[in-house]
Amino acid sequence: MRTRRISLIVGLAVIMSFFLSACNKPAEERKLTIFIWSEYIDPDVITDFEKTRGVKVQMDFYESNEEMISALQTGRQGNYDIIVPTTYYLPALISLNLIQPLNKSLLPNIGNVDPFFANVDEDPGNLYTVPYQWGTSGLVVRGSNPEEFEDSWSLLFDPEVNKGNFILFDTARDVIGGALLYLGYSVNTTDPAQIKEAGDLLIATKNRPTFLSFNNGVDGLANVIGRVATIAQAYNGEAVKAAMEDPEIRYLIPREGCEIWLDVFAIPAASTNVETAHEFLNYLLEPKVAARMSSYSKYATPNARALEFIPKEDLENPGIYPPVEMREKMQYYKDLGGAGRLYEETWTFVKSQ
Repeated sequence: MRTRRISLIVGLAVIMSFFLSACNKPAEERKLTIFIWSEYIDPDVITDFEKTRGVKVQMDFYESNEEMISALQTGRQGNYDIIVPTTYYLPALISLNLIQPLNKSLLPNIGNVDPFFANVDEDPGNLYTVPYQWGTSGLVVRGSNPEEFEDSWSLLFDPEVNKGNFILFDTARDVIGGALLYLGYSVNTTDPAQIKEAGDLLIATKNRPTFLSFNNGVDGLANVIGRVATIAQAYNGEAVKAAMEDPEIRYLIPREGCEIWLDVFAIPAASTNVETAHEFLNYLLEPKVAARMSSYSKYATPNARALEFIPKEDLENPGIYPPVEMREKMQYYKDLGGAGRLYEETWTFVKSQ
């Protein structure tokens, strides 16, 4: 009888121990995987979100929109919960069913976005996207007196003006777009003669001895910082940060005009953490958080309520917030549909010559 009682007591103890262990076991940690441009998001903001919301954030990086779309199309779509495309890639992402519509009821902070950025042609009314940051792609230069450089695409395309080794972007629209602006044409032209003229200019340019390579923006800037190159195509945020640290570096917007772009957040169609993705996007739309993101990256925020929290020196820096007269010369790249093949064919020919 005693043996049975002891066995019963032990059995009850084991059951109680299991029950208490199960009750005390923490809930499964929520996860979020972001696919984004490198060095484009403040790690402290990510850490704060993880701590306050109990979410583990995983980051994966790409260096071009083409690389991002290729990853989604080759079976990695389900790996990511948030991506960061540029607006002119949205028609392709939507038509290929690679992203899903947003649930606006989970985004009460979406009203903080400046109306100018809340109704872009590629996504009217932000049905699929949340504006993240906007900026320009121009030129970064290095010299003992960087103010001596002309603010012109001629630094690349005119051998009489070019003052040293230079690097071009490794993307068709960016490189052909720069040549088109130098020639006085639209970056969205579909005129075969104008695109051919730009291609011919690029072939002559790449065959000059001062041309070093086609490269992504980060590596091109690194070569300017490292004194390997004198000039490179660059995105304004990284270049502005480099100029703040080195007086011999300057970011300039060519007087002929340049690209103005808007990067947005979107949720892949195959995301398995949709509600958490919305929670994260709504968090980034908080004015102080949005200001922190832009202060970190040195790109401009499309969040109207965040502007009051942006440092004065950033707001007054034309490399980050260009004045109106500069903006009037800037052009957004547009999705060109079938006409886009003219750029790809020209680009392939340029690189082969």
